[in-house]
Order: sequence, then C-alpha cells, then structure tokens
Amino acid sequence: MSDIATNRKARRDYHISDKYEAGIELKGTEVKSIRAGKINLSEAFARVDRGEVWLYQCDIRPYEQASHEFHVPLRNKRLLLHKSEIRKMAAVTEQKGASLIPLRMYWKNGRVKVEIGIGKGKDQRDKRQDLKLRAHNREVDREMARLHK
Repeated sequence: MSDIATNRKARRDYHISDKYEAGIELKGTEVKSIRAGKINLSEAFARVDRGEVWLYQCDIRPYEQASHEFHVPLRNKRLLLHKSEIRKMAAVTEQKGASLIPLRMYWKNGRVKVEIGIGKGKDQRDKRQDLKLRAHNREVDREMARLHK
C-alpha cells in the first residue's frame, strides 16, 4: 500500500477517533492524474448525504495528455462504503463538532482507497499541548541516543 497523498493538516487540527477504508468512484482521466501525483487533499472533507458518503473539495488536476475528455478538478466524488459503516458515520456526524476528514489516499490491489477519519476539532490549547509533548519526546530520544553511544 503506497500513499498517493496525505492530509497532514488533519492530525494537527482534529482529534481522530475512528478510521474507515473507503473506495472512491473516479473517472479514467482522474485515475491517470492521480498516478501522475496531481492531487491535493488538504482542503477536502466528507459528508453523509441521503445514505451515501461524498468527498468534497478534493482537488484532482486535469490530465494533460487526455485527448478529448477532461474532468472537473473539484467535482464531488462518491465514496464506497458498507451501509453499516455509513449509518455509523451518519450517527456520529450528527453530533456537534464531529466531521469526516480524509486522512490519506493510497493504492490497494490496483485500486484507489481513501482513509476517512471521524474527527473533532482541536482548539489552540490542544495544539500547544501536542507541541509540548512532541518536544519532550524529542528531548527524551536525544538523551537515550546520547546514553547509548
């Protein structure tokens, strides 16, 4: 499973509780564009709408070598999930503050998959706490490396 794109802002801005693997409905030129690395997940989000999960604001740039058919870069894409997973997502996102965030896009058995996380937004205090914890862990690792020399 090789990563195509990751949403680095997601883990910084949200507490991720659950993760789901979803297929994605794409056009041929979108797949070619993804293979070329012309994708951006940083502004993307997902939403449950009438029993289906849709991915919004996922920017897939048009494929330059396409002969006659070009896709719309910011078109809404349907995510393929089991009905039970969709029901769970719908129930959780009805709560205040919960969102469906695409974490990464990757290849699995020749197909494009999207990892969707259920996230609740962090406030500034939580972000500072994460930075302090990361700095502390870095110091501990430095000391351990110095002791093992």
